[in-house]
Amino acid sequence: MSTKIFVNLPTTDLERSKAFYTALGCDINPLFTDENAACIVWSDDVYFMVLTREYFGTFTDKQVVDPKSAAQALVALSRDSREAVDGVLTAGLAAGGTEPREAQDYGFMYSRDLEDPDGNILEFLYMSEEAAEQGPEAYMAGQGAEPA
Repeated sequence: MSTKIFVNLPTTDLERSKAFYTALGCDINPLFTDENAACIVWSDDVYFMVLTREYFGTFTDKQVVDPKSAAQALVALSRDSREAVDGVLTAGLAAGGTEPREAQDYGFMYSRDLEDPDGNILEFLYMSEEAAEQGPEAYMAGQGAEPA
């Protein structure tokens, strides 16, 4: 069995979150979705559990921060091309997300950040296969450039 990842994210509006993530191309697994949570399916191995803030709080004794004002985690998801990164951002912005900073282009890697309507930060990135295999310094040296 392969390792799967389940990222838990708080939301103040579960229906809005479900609409946002389906606009990004995700599916909802109804077997793990109810009035407290939605299972957002990115792939066979990557899932987001979007939880109402109250329900999220039952899983920790720590304060649940407001993702609009504090960052707890940055979730990075790879895409197959720069165009796919731009495409998911276009869909996310149209669905109520925001882009908190400009695109980052390092030559070997291109990334853009998208905040969901609750302020949770998603980073979408494309990295060339050569850079992923060689590492950024070796890849950039082979391109005759210095890494950023």
